[in-house]
Amino acid sequence: MQRGLPMQPTVVLLREGTDSSQGNPQLLSNISACLAIAETLASTLGPRGMDKLIVSDRGNAQITNDGATILKLLDIVHPAARTLVDIARAQDAEVGDGTTSVVLLAAQLLKEVRGFIEEGVSPHIIMKGFRQATQLALDRIKDLQVTVDKSDPERFRSLLLKCASTSMSSKLIHSEKPFFSKMVVDAIECLDQEDLDESLVGVKKIPGGGMQDSLLIRGVAFKKTFTYAGAEQQPKHFKDPLILCLNVELELKAEKDNAEVRVDAVSEYQAIVDAEWEIIYRKLQAIENTGAKVVLSKLPIGDLATQWFADRDIFCAGRVAAGDLRRVVQAAGGSIQSTTTDITREHLGICGTFEEKQIGGERYNLFQECPKAKTCTLILRGGAEQFIEEVERSLHDALMVVKRAVRNGEVVAGGGAIEMELSAYIRKHALTIPGKLQLIIAAFAKALEVIPRQISDNAGLDSTDILNKLRMKHAAGEKWYGVDVDGTSGIRDNMEAFVWEPSLVKTNAISSASEAACLILSVDETVRNPQSEAQNAGPKAPPGAAGRALRGRGRGMPRR
Repeated sequence: MQRGLPMQPTVVLLREGTDSSQGNPQLLSNISACLAIAETLASTLGPRGMDKLIVSDRGNAQITNDGATILKLLDIVHPAARTLVDIARAQDAEVGDGTTSVVLLAAQLLKEVRGFIEEGVSPHIIMKGFRQATQLALDRIKDLQVTVDKSDPERFRSLLLKCASTSMSSKLIHSEKPFFSKMVVDAIECLDQEDLDESLVGVKKIPGGGMQDSLLIRGVAFKKTFTYAGAEQQPKHFKDPLILCLNVELELKAEKDNAEVRVDAVSEYQAIVDAEWEIIYRKLQAIENTGAKVVLSKLPIGDLATQWFADRDIFCAGRVAAGDLRRVVQAAGGSIQSTTTDITREHLGICGTFEEKQIGGERYNLFQECPKAKTCTLILRGGAEQFIEEVERSLHDALMVVKRAVRNGEVVAGGGAIEMELSAYIRKHALTIPGKLQLIIAAFAKALEVIPRQISDNAGLDSTDILNKLRMKHAAGEKWYGVDVDGTSGIRDNMEAFVWEPSLVKTNAISSASEAACLILSVDETVRNPQSEAQNAGPKAPPGAAGRALRGRGRGMPRR
C-alpha cells in the first residue's frame, strides 16, 4: 500500500503583514492607476487647456498647467503610477516641452491594450508590437520633418519665433505670445551658440506692474545686496568700469568666543589691534591699485571697507549669490579671485555701463553692453506671485524648445498634425502584418489620436467630428492637417499656420511613452513591505540606543 506523502510545512518567506498581489488583476490595477493620473492632466493640454491650483501641506498655492510641475506637486504614492512622473520629468529635463503629451500618450497606450490583457494576450506580444510601432513612428518622423536652412539668419530666426510661440500657446502667457517669443529668442541668441547653457539665462521675479513691463537685460542684473551706511555715498553709475570679482571677506574679524590673548602692557594690545587694521587696509589698498571701479564679493564686505570704497568713488557689493557672480564673469570677462594680491588687468572684467536702478519695489544692479556677453537676464513683472512663477515655468519651456531648435533645426507641425499622420501611416502598415501583432500595432495607431482628440475636447469642439475630418485629410495625403481651435472648420494646415515644434519633442515623447507602457506591462507582481506603508517609516533603532542618547545630553558619562 502506497504511503501518503508527508505533510509539507508552510514556508514563511515574507514578513507578516507583507502585501503581495500578482497576476492579471495586478496588471489591470496598475493600468487603472496610470489612467487616473492621465485624467488629472488631460484637461491641461493644448491652447485651451485649463490650469490646476495645487495647495501644498504648508498652504502654499501654485497655479500651473505644466505637466511635469503638476506631477511633482501631486504626492503620488502608487509605485506603478510613479513611472509616469519619471517620464514627465525626463521629458522636461531633456526637451522642456511636451510633458503633458508624454503622460497622456503612455496612459492611452495602456488603455488601448487593456482589453487584450483581459482576454489573456501575453504582455510580451504587446510589448513586441509597441516596440515595432515606435520604430515605425520614429522613422516616419525622420522622413516627414522639415529642415530649416540655418545659413539665412532671418528665416532661421522666424523659425525660432514660431517654435517659441507654439510652446507658449498652451500657457497662461498665450495672450502675450509675440512679446515673450521675441524675448526668449533674443535670450537664446545671447548665449554661446556652441554651448547653449540655459542656466546662464538668469530669471528675476519682481511683483507689480504688467506683463509688458518685463524686460530682457543683455548682460547681468541682480538684486541689491545687503549694504552698510557708507554704500549710499558710493557712485551708482559708471561708463566702461573695470569689474573685480572676489571670494574674499573684507571685514574686521570678531574674536572667536574663547579666544584668549595675554598681554603685559596696553601698548601690546594696541599693537594687536593695529595689526588687524593693517591687514584689512592692505587688502583694500591692493584692490584700489588694480583700478577696479566695481568690486563684487561672494563673502561679506564690512562697514569699514564700504566707507573706504565710498571715499574713493568705488562701488562695492558683498554677499553676491554664486550664480550671479558666475554670470558676471561670463558677461564681463575676468575671473573670481580668492586673494587680493597679484591681481593684474587680465583678472578684471569690463562692461559698457553699470548702474543701480529702481525696478518695481526693488533696487537692481545692472551690467549692460558687456563685450563678452554670453549671458542675459529676464526680469519678469506681473500681479500675483503665483502668476509670475507660472510665467517663469512657461518661459523655461520655451527657452528649452528654442535651444533644441537651434541645435537640431528640424521641425514638424504641431496641434495634433504629426500624431494624425503617424496614426494613419502605422494603421496602414499594420494591415500588412499577420497575427496578433496587427491588432497591437493598430492599437498603438489609435492611441496616438488621443492628442488631437484631447486638444479638441479642451477647446469645446466636437472631437469625433474633427477626428473624422482629419482622418479623411490624412488619407488624401494632406500630411500637415491638425486641429484649429479658433477657426470655424476646426481643422487647418498647421505647417502653413506656423504651428511648429522641434521634431525632437515628438520623438522623445513617443519613445518615452512607449518605454513606460512596456515597463508597466512587464510588471505582474507587487510586493509591499508593511513598513513602507507606515508614516515616517525608517529602520528601527538598535536596542538601548535611546538610553545612550539621553546619557549624552549633558548628564555626563558614568565613570568607568
